[in-house]
Amino acid sequence: MDAAAEASPAPRDDAAVDARPPADAGPFDAAPLPIVCGSPPCATALVTTLGVETVDRGEEGFCALLHDGTVACWGAGGAGQLGRGNTQDSVTPARVVGLSEVAVLDHTCALDKSGAAYCWGTGPYLQNDAAATTKELVPVKLPIPPATNIATGMSAACAAFENGIHCWGLNASGQIAELDNASSLTAFPPRAMAVPPGAPVRDLVVAEAAFVVREDGVTLSWGAGPLIGRVSSLFPDPYPGPLALGGISSLDVANDNACAVAGAIGYCWGAVVSDPAGIPVSKTDRALPEAVMTPEPIVQIATTRTLRAPVNDVFEDQYGRPILQPPRWCATAASGDVYCWGYNASGQAGDGTKSYAYKAVKVVGLPGPAAQVKTTPGTTCALLTTGKVHCWGSNYYGQLGSGQPKVSSLAPREVVLP
Repeated sequence: MDAAAEASPAPRDDAAVDARPPADAGPFDAAPLPIVCGSPPCATALVTTLGVETVDRGEEGFCALLHDGTVACWGAGGAGQLGRGNTQDSVTPARVVGLSEVAVLDHTCALDKSGAAYCWGTGPYLQNDAAATTKELVPVKLPIPPATNIATGMSAACAAFENGIHCWGLNASGQIAELDNASSLTAFPPRAMAVPPGAPVRDLVVAEAAFVVREDGVTLSWGAGPLIGRVSSLFPDPYPGPLALGGISSLDVANDNACAVAGAIGYCWGAVVSDPAGIPVSKTDRALPEAVMTPEPIVQIATTRTLRAPVNDVFEDQYGRPILQPPRWCATAASGDVYCWGYNASGQAGDGTKSYAYKAVKVVGLPGPAAQVKTTPGTTCALLTTGKVHCWGSNYYGQLGSGQPKVSSLAPREVVLP
């Protein structure tokens, strides 16, 4: 079945506010605003880092692809995810050791112009004949053929080659093979995925599920449900199938949460959403994409994973249930404005408060329009059309990249790019 021909899922009652362009708006161009570097240093792409949640808060960091083809990272460094040869956090961005002529950047993996793959930090990096997770403090070259795209999660990764999609690493969620007691603990070397033929691959994403986004907007998914975003009789489902949403122009996945843009509307699915009191907004995980409310048409969206958040160093409540930090989201509008909603204890929603954002609020204080926004649980960063990066929210690990330690900010601060 052609996913692009399927009707979009009906929005939830609380999302059924007019998030569509006006009827007289004419054709809508879903492309983000272009980046024009006026005064170097400039960034051309922005990503978040990866790490082990309860050990090194590896997701509390950012990397930027710079105008000269190098990569600079800042924030949490406990998993080596800053690529500097150590495990120290950093309040100031610095270039990843040894990378140049980078063409593709995904978390802590990069492809250079020749298609060679380099990764750093903690992940499935195929070192010493091991497909399992290793910690690499500086970039290592992966022993794979030249690739056109690459995506990495915390324990599995995929790459696009001329002969198709190959994935490797741990099969904990069925991202690589059928799942059984043995395969769930198996570290697989690169293995061809049964991805059906179609339009060229625009994007790859790997988390608890894997996604292939084609140039025509058709998206295929496989792995753990409900993250695969479609109905399946298998749990998990190791066979790529069309997502229950067509025409996707932007996709972001963070471990157990996913969001996409289709027709200038945001859709999200995956893990259950809870408010600050721990009460689920929805009674079950969202198995299918559900429309979200934004004040204007959007071109890009970002989400975060659900975290176990200790209170006074305790990870469970009095009933033995895990204490969870609710997810949060941000989106870039067609106008270049940025909107955020969800968890906001550090001011990461950008509205100048620390109040939970039950609806999308406009980020205040950005000096210009944004081309892209990225989120971690504690911090938000926006890549502006000038190539400058501005961040706000928590700075506990140096996520603001401003050169100042610990001091959080309710207003966007410019990142000191090298």
